[in-house]
Amino acid sequence: MGNPPVIVITGATNGLGRLAALELARRGAQLGIVARSPDKVDELRGEIESVAPGTAIDSFLADLTSLGDVRRVGQEIGARYDSIDVLINNAGVHAFSQRITDDGFSEMVAVNYLAPWLLTSTLLNKLVASAPARIVTTASAAAQHARSIDPARDLTLTAEYTRRESGILYGRTKLMDMMFSLELGRRLAGTGVTVNCCDPGFNTTGLGRDLPFAGILERALTALHVGDPRRGAGIIVRLATDPAFAESADGYYSVKSERPIDCPEYGRSKEIQAQLWDATSAVLERQ
Repeated sequence: MGNPPVIVITGATNGLGRLAALELARRGAQLGIVARSPDKVDELRGEIESVAPGTAIDSFLADLTSLGDVRRVGQEIGARYDSIDVLINNAGVHAFSQRITDDGFSEMVAVNYLAPWLLTSTLLNKLVASAPARIVTTASAAAQHARSIDPARDLTLTAEYTRRESGILYGRTKLMDMMFSLELGRRLAGTGVTVNCCDPGFNTTGLGRDLPFAGILERALTALHVGDPRRGAGIIVRLATDPAFAESADGYYSVKSERPIDCPEYGRSKEIQAQLWDATSAVLERQ
């Protein structure tokens, strides 16, 4: 019997990531959990032990708003494992007002896009050496609300915004995730590393954590069986483990279908995706 697959996942202590981690453990994976809170990691360990006793779990502490932390934790993960079978970029945040990171970026840009881009880049040689391997990134249908994409502007935009405007900016970060996945998939063609992203659909878990009424709304929707997070976690797990996706590359999948769907038009062209890649590389080289 072979060694269990090594799956590294961010955002696993809450929401969809937590459900995905529990299911991956049930399927026999060895988990590398990237998280900010050691207490939440301990809680997750206890849950995993109850459903999949004996699961090997490594924790890597990092604040994903800090690019220095992301680089450091990527190096630690690369040094810890001889091979990595799957990297799942799942952590995300919807901030309803502007928050600027210590590096000078909008928090949503930093956590939702720059962190997965940089973590993937830091681990890329290890993933290629581990092929066949997979990279899965959680995007969102909210990308449809982005309205436009200007890579050089949007990566460094730190202007204040209203709660209503936050949806546009959140959607734009998720559009960037799609564009990154599609561009990286093309760049890794022939390496044995597949790159896919997904829209997990509407899910009540962690819904609008910054809103004062979020808990009440979540309980109400759950009672009505609206936004079952198990479906959203399911598409993440399938892209990470299902043999049906072993050969799928540079695809964007919805929880509603196992067939690839189109990126929103304003981020769909190979030219704009390459522009975003180059602009991101330039921004991160200056950090």
